[in-house]
Amino acid sequence: MPVSTQYKICELAEALQRRDDWKSAGEQVVFTNGCFDILHLGHVDYLEKAHQTGSKMIVGVNSDASVRVLKGPERPVNNEYARARIIASLQFVDLVIVFHEETPLELINILLPDILVKGDDYSFETIVGAKEVIAAGGQVKTIPLVPSYSTTGIIQKLKQ
Repeated sequence: MPVSTQYKICELAEALQRRDDWKSAGEQVVFTNGCFDILHLGHVDYLEKAHQTGSKMIVGVNSDASVRVLKGPERPVNNEYARARIIASLQFVDLVIVFHEETPLELINILLPDILVKGDDYSFETIVGAKEVIAAGGQVKTIPLVPSYSTTGIIQKLKQ
């Protein structure tokens, strides 16, 4: 029976319990994060490749307030619940958690994934949580991004 998209979205305590269950079962837990404001090919390709680095994937989605801090007062276009549900609908996403801080560092420190993934527009030095994941015995990986796809670019095109 397919898992409901709403079931995939949870609070930290539930996420930690699921992560513990997966690790006990020998799963390789992947974590990545983003705003995912308007889902596009770049997001889907990135998330699919991120999942391929392990066996279970947790996606941290920025809250509306944290998106405004990062992207400006006109963002997000879609609210956090809508963005979380859309990300949860992807078959290769196992769990979604909305985080309210500007970065997912606290979330990463608590969940301590086996593999932390970001796009290759980041370097190891700029990946939030990289040092902590490595110190806990995990890995940090970057994924090549599909060129010419960005939410900001889509919004600019729509405004023209």
